[in-house]
Amino acid sequence: MPRKPARQFWMQCGKTRRGFVRRLAVLVWTAKPDRTARSCLLLALAFLPTYARAEPIETEHLFAFTIGSDVGDVGERELEGSVTGRFSKRTGTYDAGSGTISAEFVPLPNLRTEFTGVVNSYDISGVSGFADQRYTAFGGMSADVRYRLLDRASAPFGFAIGAEPHWNRSDDITGERVGQYGVDFVAAADWEIIQDRLVAAFNLLYQPDTTRSQLTGTWSQESTAGIAMGLMAQVRSGIFVGGEARYLRQYDGFGPDTLAGQGFFVGPTIYFKLSERAWITAAWSAQVAGHATAIAGSLDLVNFERQQARLLFGVNF
Repeated sequence: MPRKPARQFWMQCGKTRRGFVRRLAVLVWTAKPDRTARSCLLLALAFLPTYARAEPIETEHLFAFTIGSDVGDVGERELEGSVTGRFSKRTGTYDAGSGTISAEFVPLPNLRTEFTGVVNSYDISGVSGFADQRYTAFGGMSADVRYRLLDRASAPFGFAIGAEPHWNRSDDITGERVGQYGVDFVAAADWEIIQDRLVAAFNLLYQPDTTRSQLTGTWSQESTAGIAMGLMAQVRSGIFVGGEARYLRQYDGFGPDTLAGQGFFVGPTIYFKLSERAWITAAWSAQVAGHATAIAGSLDLVNFERQQARLLFGVNF
């Protein structure tokens, strides 16, 4: 029985998908296509919209440890949550976690506001220089304001600035009960390397804090400065995979002359768009290099942890 014309055509293009792709590769590299190669190319172009569909990229929630420049549409309201875990010091047992619930609102073009409540949890025992802690309690509040100065839709890259004043009831690192006041400043840029496919982001961070110990009543100042970078690729519509890297420096004051330690973190990130209204992002990050000023060692496990993990989720309404 003679082959059907369509089947015969596919056999000419390549008996397998690999053969079909190889045929197209010959077309591209030689720039001397035969009639069959031209037909294969036309077939590929005909099916391209089906296989190459991609969601427009929105970077507002795409990363876990890095911030994108997108801020949402005017009138958008969103309920967001996050769970962050920080694990492992040089000695003993160290598990610290925080959970947040946030309400976001976009009142004006390019302006995003967010109000957050925090719950902290600590399980610390036998860590050198740290008092043992084991508790879960309300941890504080924050208000985030972010303004987009450049939109990727009309500029070569997106750019936004933000400030998040906060009040905390426990020290992030030691878990000690304190009254802590500070502001997290960020400058965030991002750009699409391949439109709707591949996006990169870069942040500059500065986070000064003033802290009063409830145990001793003494005041202290500290700050964190650094950079964060992320790269995410859309592998299927609404699904992104990639990675993030951060270089952080901890200071025992507000100036650069009080360096206490530094750490470099890197790890994978994945984002799922669950529906038109819901999304989820998950990431893991490990300290791969660092140094504490007061203690010898290849990592800074005084001011930072060995591993960090984060899960974020949100729903528009």
